[in-house]
Amino acid sequence: MGNLNALILNCSLKKSDEKSNTDALLKDFTNVFDSKHIKSEVIRVADYEVAYGIADDMGDGDEWPKILEKIKQTDILILASPVWLGEKSSISKKVLERLNGCSQTNDQGQPIFYNKVAGSVVTGNEDGAKNAAGDLIFGLAQLGFAIPPNPIAYWVGDAGPGPSYVEAEGYKNEFTQSNIQMASHNLVHLANILKERPIPAEGNVSN
Repeated sequence: MGNLNALILNCSLKKSDEKSNTDALLKDFTNVFDSKHIKSEVIRVADYEVAYGIADDMGDGDEWPKILEKIKQTDILILASPVWLGEKSSISKKVLERLNGCSQTNDQGQPIFYNKVAGSVVTGNEDGAKNAAGDLIFGLAQLGFAIPPNPIAYWVGDAGPGPSYVEAEGYKNEFTQSNIQMASHNLVHLANILKERPIPAEGNVSN
């Protein structure tokens, strides 16, 4: 099995100098990757000037190409989002739109995201985690990423306003921790399979 890399895009509305509950949950994920000797990097998308649009580079100071280059080099992509009004964040939607604007292909003529594995992480203090995660996973699958079983980990508080992940000590939640372990294991397992046996292009499938 080859060495794997994981890239995590934290689509919090907060920049790195602000506390992010989503970031706190992601630390549990990176701890698992560390234990599996998987190199991982977390990017706070809000730190970058990402323009609206559906092209690889919108020009005028657009910093999306920097993020896209990292995505092209990774084996595992995790799209992480907080929940706002029961929905994924606007930044995560923008990321999906920019990914959708990528027309690059690999040497087999497949979308550049083929043979990369993806999952999602969602946190918030209100309902909507599964709805948000489902949107993210569906979008990533449509763009060519491979999705393993149980690719989602999430935490939400009780219905209505209340403490978020850090304040509520969400790291003690057995369900969330179990899903972190399961999702990370499945992401790594499928990434290893695709590293050894990439998805063949149409017409090149051996009998």
